[in-house]
Amino acid sequence: MDPRVREHASIVADHSTDIQAGDRVVVTGPPVAEDLVVALHEEIGDRGATPVALLDSDRAERAYLRAADDFETPEHELALVEETDVHVSIRANANVTETGDVDPETNSAHSTATRPVLDERLSTRWCLTQYPAPANAQLAETSTESYENFVWDAVNKDWDAVRETQQQMVEVLDPADEVRIVSGDTTDVTLSVDGNPTRNDSGEHNLPGGEVFTAPVPDSVEGEVLFDKPLYHEGREVTDAYLRFEGGEVVEHAAGKNEDVLTGVLDTDDGSRRLGELGIGMNRDIDRFTYNMLFDEKMGDTVHMALGRAYADTVGDGNEQNQSAQHVDMICDMSEDSFIAVDGEVVQRDGTFFFEDGFEG
Repeated sequence: MDPRVREHASIVADHSTDIQAGDRVVVTGPPVAEDLVVALHEEIGDRGATPVALLDSDRAERAYLRAADDFETPEHELALVEETDVHVSIRANANVTETGDVDPETNSAHSTATRPVLDERLSTRWCLTQYPAPANAQLAETSTESYENFVWDAVNKDWDAVRETQQQMVEVLDPADEVRIVSGDTTDVTLSVDGNPTRNDSGEHNLPGGEVFTAPVPDSVEGEVLFDKPLYHEGREVTDAYLRFEGGEVVEHAAGKNEDVLTGVLDTDDGSRRLGELGIGMNRDIDRFTYNMLFDEKMGDTVHMALGRAYADTVGDGNEQNQSAQHVDMICDMSEDSFIAVDGEVVQRDGTFFFEDGFEG
């Protein structure tokens, strides 16, 4: 086994989820990620916890979604999650487009039915991470070895040092009211984050980490955004997703490719037409776009916004939490002809933060 796999597992068990003696742990992963599943079970055993391993199969998921006529909340899965202290989910694909021929409306209906399971899982100690599978390397248009190096360079790092660097942005955003994001002549959007705390993601839930994020006040979003980085959602690529907001809601949308996928997300429920997250990427070790949102949204010269559910810990007391069965991140490139302004002061220009060399306010 590659020693970097065991280092990866150790970071998940120690830093991300703090597995303790007596914890009930569920590890979900596909066969291609078996080495990481095995290494996690070693960590779980060393800590005196008890594991359950679940198979995550895109083929099985596709078969079910295409065969079922309607969906109910899986109460047996909900019961399992309710009895779980820690949940680790490992992403890795044998075929990244396996579910690409599932109807978007079917995906939306399934997301709605399983939302209680997701909500319960998010109340546990949880971590979502990536194993460098060949299919994901292929999607990133690189060799398996190169992709392995990329993934483990982004994952196996000093997360305390990352937290310290990112805290500089947290201290700007946390007390702020208004954020404006401008990129070229296609993106100019303003939103309020008044009263909503900013979180410092240094690998606790998403591994790799490398972003600061908060929740917009739901009805405050105004303007338009062109997400010029592609989105892979439910096995299909969406390009040039465009959203126009009025009073916090999407009133116009378009996409260069697979617009029906974007429409399916927006039509899921009332909350899926509003933003649940604003994130600013800060991980400089993620230096290329790989069609993997877990990594791409952390790139240091990007921002991302998520349609749908807001995380509870990013919503302040007395503020509204946007509720939805969806949480779909989309990325806007901020490397050229762009800026982020917080309460009227530019804090990033052309991908360079105010605390980095070369910043020009």
